[in-house]
Amino acid sequence: MKKIEKLKLKETLEKGIKKEFYLKTFLCVFCILLLLLCILYSIFLPKLTLKGSKEITISYNTKYQEEGYQASLYGKDITKKVKVRGNVNTKKVGVYQIFYSIENGILEEKKIRTIRVVDKEKPILELKGKEQVKVCPNKTYKEEGYQAKDDYDGDITSKVKVIEKKDHFLYLVEDSSHNKTVKKRSFTYEDKTAPNLKLKGNDTIYVVENGIYKEEGVEAIDNCDGDITHLVIKEGKVNTQIPGTYEITYKVIDKNGNVASVKRRVVVYKNIASGCIDPGVIYLTFDDGPQIGTTEQILNVLKEENVKATFFVTSKGPDTLLKREYEEGHAIGLHTSSHNYAEVYASIDAYFKDLKAVSDRVKRVTDHESKIIRFPGGSSNTISRRYQIGIMSQLTKEVVNKGYLYYDWNVDSEDAGRCVGKDANCIYTNITSRLSHNKCNMILMHDIKWNTANILRDIIHYGKNNGYHFAKITEGTPMIKQGVNN
Repeated sequence: MKKIEKLKLKETLEKGIKKEFYLKTFLCVFCILLLLLCILYSIFLPKLTLKGSKEITISYNTKYQEEGYQASLYGKDITKKVKVRGNVNTKKVGVYQIFYSIENGILEEKKIRTIRVVDKEKPILELKGKEQVKVCPNKTYKEEGYQAKDDYDGDITSKVKVIEKKDHFLYLVEDSSHNKTVKKRSFTYEDKTAPNLKLKGNDTIYVVENGIYKEEGVEAIDNCDGDITHLVIKEGKVNTQIPGTYEITYKVIDKNGNVASVKRRVVVYKNIASGCIDPGVIYLTFDDGPQIGTTEQILNVLKEENVKATFFVTSKGPDTLLKREYEEGHAIGLHTSSHNYAEVYASIDAYFKDLKAVSDRVKRVTDHESKIIRFPGGSSNTISRRYQIGIMSQLTKEVVNKGYLYYDWNVDSEDAGRCVGKDANCIYTNITSRLSHNKCNMILMHDIKWNTANILRDIIHYGKNNGYHFAKITEGTPMIKQGVNN
């Protein structure tokens, strides 16, 4: 029995040894075949190599430059047979892949290059207004606005976050690529600005003896407190029964102690027939302009000599010159829109229609409503008889009733009369020989005349050197009138 068991065990061991032998033999043969297959694969498989990096990062909106590749088989260059698929859109942020492949029969070699298009530029954040702001005490800063633009996302103002602090604001904005921009606006709480205190009406007012002085008042606007006119203190009095010069001072203090003051001069004059309350003054007045060239030259001389004049304008000439006259501090008077006597003096209504036209122009250009006028030909003209008998007698009353002041002249330069065609000395002689320290010298000239422009500086020098002073006409200047002849 034991002998049989031993034989069975021996038989089992022998079978196991044979089985193991066969298995090892199989594995050995398989490995040899696999090795041979790999050798053959490596020999027949094309070789593909990418130049440069397999992973590339480039900025948005820049040009992608292919770095190249190389392929070979059996030592022979077959790069031209490489197939390339895929593209890179540098105008759009993202990840792109380029696929490269080369075939040899059923064998194919592949490579992949990854390109990342990124936006690294920070958004542009602009604050409207100043970054260092002065804020009135006890008031909060009123946001002036901001704007955010990104080279990729465009307008991203809506993404701006504002963090409010006590003494500053922080502005933060982030684009879709997580690029961030931060700006700061700082506040200083202080008020060192004096109120804006302005006179209503003229700074010099003329009142006839025993007449009525009408207080026109002032306006006070403060940058922090707003309208503080009710806080204005007035000092000084005017006695219209005693001729002389009076001074009224207006003063105002805002809540933060800033002070502003202005003064008004009130001249109470005797009711004398000549209408002159300032003997020795020269009023340079110019009719019929503005006109390119001559008016500019006259304005240049007046500016250089620091002299103010009065321009009785028409509807002709450029608005720019009219505006310059006003902005440089000269008085703007109304002459006529058309300067056509037949139209102007056809009737009372016709005159005021013409006057309104030139008045509207002055208001449009200067935002100032002038009440100073000069009749075409003067109040003493007789040419108006051809068109309406007695019209000047009516007009001289009607214009005053409507709130206008009309001014004639008592010194005629004759630059539009007998001096036409003569040299500029004719004008100079006419003016200088007729000046007087005993009267208000209202000089008639025309800023459309070249000789007038050329001789003006000499006339001013004569006045300065001989004790005269210059002024412009204001609504407080007494009217200098001639006799009415129609």
